[in-house]
Amino acid sequence: MGAAFLTLLKRDLTLAMRRRSDWLNPLVFFVIVVSLFPLGIGPDGSLLSEIAPGVIWVAALLATLLALDGLFRDDFDDGSIEQLLLSPQPLPVLVLAKILTHWLISGLPLVLLSPLLALLLQLKLQALPTLLGSLVLGTLSLSLIGAIGAALTVGLRRGGVLLPLLVLPLFIPVLIFGSSSVAAAATGFPVSAQLSLLGGLFFLALALAPWAAAAALRISAES
Repeated sequence: MGAAFLTLLKRDLTLAMRRRSDWLNPLVFFVIVVSLFPLGIGPDGSLLSEIAPGVIWVAALLATLLALDGLFRDDFDDGSIEQLLLSPQPLPVLVLAKILTHWLISGLPLVLLSPLLALLLQLKLQALPTLLGSLVLGTLSLSLIGAIGAALTVGLRRGGVLLPLLVLPLFIPVLIFGSSSVAAAATGFPVSAQLSLLGGLFFLALALAPWAAAAALRISAES
């Protein structure tokens, strides 16, 4: 089972490196959205610092959402999903490998780039560790939750239009706790409560999302 997980992970990462637009487009979108706020609002440092947590988190959420439709789409179109369904390995484990690949190519670059964009928005340096920690937990949760919606809509002709409507309500708690933790860190307040809630959401999604996404893939393949 572990060998199958690693093999699928390596295969998907290799394919992602060949299709660079799959991970470059969300990253460029993230940079553009955050960079436009100083141009639109002006050079007021106090205002930029105040809105920085919400801007970065909303941009990260939208960038993750932009990459979700391709999570299972290519494999569904070329028949690879049917091979996964017929595999003797547990389907939730294979789905988890695909979710981890999605995070490595879309979520992790956002996390690594976020400190530079935070400095652009003049976020206080003391909030950067909280920003990184919350984005790691948050983007992992977004990938896990989004995989359920991606699996449900993969068989639909215009599933990319329906996908945001399905997953955005589930993304809201992650957005609230993530942005509030960064805002609290910037003002010197404790952030343990928000990060604990983010961690709880991540572990809950980790326990349930692979099974739900696997069931949704079976439904999409049979429809």
